[in-house]
Amino acid sequence: MTASINLTLGPLLYLWPAEKFRDFYFEIADEAPVDVVVLGETICSKRLHVMEAEMATVIERLERAGKTVRLSTLAMVTLERESKYQRELAEDESHLVEANDLSALRILKGRPHAVGPFVNVYNGETARLLARNGATSICLPPELPATSVSKITQACPGPEFELFAFGRIPLALSARCAHARSKGRTKDNCQFVCQEDPDGLAVKTLSGQPFLALNGIQTVSHACQALLDSPEDLRSMGIASLRLSPQVCDMVGVSKAFRALANRESDASEVAARLRTIYPDVPLANGFHHGHAGAEWIARLKNSASSNS
Repeated sequence: MTASINLTLGPLLYLWPAEKFRDFYFEIADEAPVDVVVLGETICSKRLHVMEAEMATVIERLERAGKTVRLSTLAMVTLERESKYQRELAEDESHLVEANDLSALRILKGRPHAVGPFVNVYNGETARLLARNGATSICLPPELPATSVSKITQACPGPEFELFAFGRIPLALSARCAHARSKGRTKDNCQFVCQEDPDGLAVKTLSGQPFLALNGIQTVSHACQALLDSPEDLRSMGIASLRLSPQVCDMVGVSKAFRALANRESDASEVAARLRTIYPDVPLANGFHHGHAGAEWIARLKNSASSNS
């Protein structure tokens, strides 16, 4: 029998109030069938104070519920205080650390660690280098097609590989904050305006069609990635785990839908229908996975493929 596919809840990429942050993870601890939870500020160091006040309580609750906790580093380091934070986090041996920036990889070299989707792993040689440096788990970049995923995992059989399976797709990071600028503020005096958009600020085309979203210094897709391969197909690609990225929707329901798929209790079409009900205002997408434009939805019927927006 094919081994079960694990579920990982990735780090919260948005700024939520401390109480919402705490209550969200309490609910995940008590109700979500995920195996691993990645915690930590990944996007903007100015947000650190919000989650730090609740971090110890959240970790204790998650671990008491049997979840494995990892700690995520920042995905972009531009200031000395951010470098100091990276060093202190990377040197913490109480939990496995997930590197999302090359500076963290340098500090973690020689110790077991995870590699997040913000590190560009586009070929087998890169994966082998990371594994030699101590990576035990690698979440591959969400823009990779399935054919490339298979080639990378075949070239590097050591670490466990993970796919970004649900959530708005991380596309870019900038040293400047377009989110603050869009509301007439600067990055240094942002007053945390990104908290006003807990699921991202829609960016529209001149014709009024949403196609991206801003999240502080980060740009994400408007569409929501939804990779609904069967567990047999995932295993044949060398994938051990699926990553679910928190959005403003019922993430317990999302995790249960993916668990049903991983346990062969629901098929892809049933899970897609559930996800559209849970997260109704954002279209599903899997184009990157099938070698198409990322915003496309590719519905596979028997041996043919068709797409719709």
